[in-house]
Amino acid sequence: MQVYESPVLKVNASSENGKVVLDTEGPLSQLTKPFIKRINRIFEEEKAIAVEGDELIFSTWVPPFPGKAFNRVISAEIAAILKKRLPDQFSVGITARCPNNCIHCGAAGIKPEREMKLEEICSLLDQTLELGTYLISFDGGETMMRKDLVEMVAHVDKTKAIATCFTSGYGLSEERAKTLKNAGLYAAHISLDSPSEAEHDRIRGRKGAYLDSLSGIKNAKAAGIMTDMFVVVSPDNIDELEEFYSLAENLGMQELSIYEIIAVGRWLEHEDEVIGKKDVLRLEKFQKTMNKKSDGPRVTAFPYFMGPDLFGCFAGRRWMHVASDGEVMPCAYTPLSFGNVLEESLEAIWKRMGKHEAYKKQAKYCMMRNPKFREEYIHTIPKDAKIPLRLE
Repeated sequence: MQVYESPVLKVNASSENGKVVLDTEGPLSQLTKPFIKRINRIFEEEKAIAVEGDELIFSTWVPPFPGKAFNRVISAEIAAILKKRLPDQFSVGITARCPNNCIHCGAAGIKPEREMKLEEICSLLDQTLELGTYLISFDGGETMMRKDLVEMVAHVDKTKAIATCFTSGYGLSEERAKTLKNAGLYAAHISLDSPSEAEHDRIRGRKGAYLDSLSGIKNAKAAGIMTDMFVVVSPDNIDELEEFYSLAENLGMQELSIYEIIAVGRWLEHEDEVIGKKDVLRLEKFQKTMNKKSDGPRVTAFPYFMGPDLFGCFAGRRWMHVASDGEVMPCAYTPLSFGNVLEESLEAIWKRMGKHEAYKKQAKYCMMRNPKFREEYIHTIPKDAKIPLRLE
């Protein structure tokens, strides 16, 4: 099955024993072979979420194969090989409102003067799809506080991208889950900071937060929405990886995604309380070990996936985030803005971002973990400055 075609390159894909296998032909075939080999190795070594007939679901972060949206994944990979910037992953903060008061909140200190309206967000979705996006993530604050989230999900062209959302589980009722599923929600990334109820509630700053997470997982699953346990890992909870996995497995979740705590927002003064290289190696080993199991949820450890051995940092190169007031950032964890979509087009801002010195070249790992980057851009943000800081 052909999943990519240009005058100089064709990419074909097939499914063998529940695995996607890619091969190429054309003048650029030799140039792309090392990269295609790497992607094939990932498909071969990593466990897929499900294989149902001819359809293969690799992850809550990737469109199902076969399908037009999956073809855009391959187009994005080819663009990366050819050094073309394409925002294949796009997240949008639809609200800054949230019932929680998380000690690691990256959005803390951001007090938007306004919240984008439904029609403005829908226009934004159309614009990012035109740029080549295949993954749209609705983010917050707490996404369930927007009553029109269903309309946003429904607006996404599912032939081009999958629609997912981040949530703490708050407000994700049985009825809400059903309407989101009917609108085409592909997956829900439900956050959990500890396998312990008391500790999770402490980190979230609200009693009952843990039960909200479990309720949200239950309701999403019942509606047929894929569920991903989204864990922000830090030196405080990295020893609980097995416990997180067991909980996700017992709850029947499809995936356990691990992100790293970033020294931003309320965690800005804790630069010494983040994970290091040894932790990333530990996460890599954990992912590979768990994904060798025939059952249980798939594990995706982003510090490894977005590290030097695989894809590198996506921020500003393959990922773009828009805050709830329209400010465009390289990712949801970098408090730097390159413009506002309520003032100019998303394409113009994306091009400007790519011309900035910090985002011209490939980054081997998270830029926010880079001391030089933080010294030049993050440490220079005045305490009374508007966050995110606007860069020109």
